[in-house]
Amino acid sequence: MDTIVYSFSGLAVLLLLGKYIRLKVKLFQRLFLPSSIIGGLLGLIIIQILFYKVRTDKLNEVIKIWMVTPGFLINIVFATLFLGKAIPRLKTIWNHAGVQLIYGQTVGFGQYVVGLGIVMILLVPLFKVNPMMGALIEIGFEGGHGTAAGLINTFKNLGWQEGNSLALGSATIGVFTGVIVGMILINWASRKGKTEVLEDPKNIPEDELIGIPLKEKRRKAGILTTSVESIEPMALHIAFVGLAILVGFLILQLLIFFENKVLTPTGFPVIMHSFPLFPLSMIGGVIIQIIVDKVDKKGILDYNTMQRIHGVALDFLIVAALASLSVQAIWNNIIPFLVLMIVGIAWNIFCVTVYAPMIFWNAIFERSIAEFGQSCGVTATGLVLLRVVDPEHKTPAIEAFGYKQLLHEPILGGGLFTGASLPLIHNYGPLSIFFFALGMVAFWQIFYLVVFYRKKKEYITKNKTKVE
Repeated sequence: MDTIVYSFSGLAVLLLLGKYIRLKVKLFQRLFLPSSIIGGLLGLIIIQILFYKVRTDKLNEVIKIWMVTPGFLINIVFATLFLGKAIPRLKTIWNHAGVQLIYGQTVGFGQYVVGLGIVMILLVPLFKVNPMMGALIEIGFEGGHGTAAGLINTFKNLGWQEGNSLALGSATIGVFTGVIVGMILINWASRKGKTEVLEDPKNIPEDELIGIPLKEKRRKAGILTTSVESIEPMALHIAFVGLAILVGFLILQLLIFFENKVLTPTGFPVIMHSFPLFPLSMIGGVIIQIIVDKVDKKGILDYNTMQRIHGVALDFLIVAALASLSVQAIWNNIIPFLVLMIVGIAWNIFCVTVYAPMIFWNAIFERSIAEFGQSCGVTATGLVLLRVVDPEHKTPAIEAFGYKQLLHEPILGGGLFTGASLPLIHNYGPLSIFFFALGMVAFWQIFYLVVFYRKKKEYITKNKTKVE
C-alpha cells in the first residue's frame, strides 16, 4: 500500500514542482514547455542520475510502478480523443482538410522513409543498431511522449526494451525542437514575407506565458451534463472512457484470435500479440461516439470534460515516463541516436520550407507551421506556433488542422500504423517497411496531382487576375 502512495504522491509532487519551476524560469515560459515535461525531467535528474547508485529498494519499487503506469494511461489519452464530439461527415472533413491530410500523411510516412533509410544505410552497418530504431522518429516526433510510453510492452515483447527509452528521448527532443526551431522558422518567415498574419512573439501576454490565465479569461473545464444526485458527471464520462477501452480491447482480442486461427497456420508471422492497445482504444472511442450520436438525444457527453480527463492522464503519463526513463540506454546509443534526431529534424524543416509551398495555395506557412509543431511530438505545440502567426484565426489554417486530425490520427501519430510499425519491421525487415512508407508518400503525391493540382492553379490564376 505504501508503495502505491509513494508512487502516486511522487508523481504529484514532481508535477507541482514542474509548474512552480515554469512560473519562475522565463526561458521555460518562452519555450511554452509543459509543466509535466519539466517535472518529469526533474525526476529523471534526481532519481535516475544524481541518486542512481544509492536508490533504496522502496524507491526501485516506485520506479517500477512508474514504468508501467504510462502503458495504461495512454489508453485513456487515446480513448478520449473523439469522445464527446459529434463525428462530422467524411465529406465535410475532406472539403476542409483534404490537402492538409496529404501534407500530414507525407510528413508522417516521410519520417519512416528518412528514419529507416538512414538506419539501413549508415547506422546498422557502422553501429550495429536494432533496425527498429528507424521507427523512432515517427514514434517520438509524430507520436510524442504518450505514444512512446504506450509502446513499452511492444518494445519488451519484441526483445528491444531499451528502444522505449530511446523513443521517450526522441519525444523529448521533439518537444524542444518544435518550439525552438518553430520560433526560428516563424522569424524567418516573417522576414521573408511568407506569413499572412503575424503576432510578434514578444507581445504574448504574461498570463499566457506563465500558464495561469487572468480570471476573466479562464475557460470552463466542462459542463455538468447530469445531476450529481443521479451520477457524478465526471464518473459518467470516465465510465464511457472505460467502455471505449473495453471495445478496443475486444477488437484486439478478435484480431489475435483471427491471427492465431487463420493467419499463423498459413505461415504469416505473429504481429497482433505485440500490437499495443491504445490505437484500438481510439477506435473504440469513435465507435462509442457514433453510437451515442445516434441514440443520445440529451447530450450527456461533454467534449471539454473529456479533454480534461485526457489532459490529466497525459500529464501524469509524461511525468512517470520521463522520471523512469533509462539514461543508460540513450548513452549506449548516443551517436546513432543523435544522427537519427538530426535527420528527423531536417526532414520536418524541409517539409515547412520546401514541400509546403509546393502543395498549399493559401495560408501556406500558417498551415505548415502548425503541422511542424505536431510532427515534433505535441499537437499543443502546433497550436501555440499557429497562435503566434495567426492569433485571431484569420486564415483557414486552424480549421483545416483540426479537421485533418480526424483522418490522420487513426493512422499515424499513435494510430494503427504507428502501433504496427515495430512488429512489422521486426517480422518483415526494415527494407520492406521502407518501401511501403515510400509508396505511401508517392501515393499521396499522385493523389494530390490528380485531385488538387488543378484547384491550386485556378486559385493562383484567379488571385493573379485580381491583383492585375
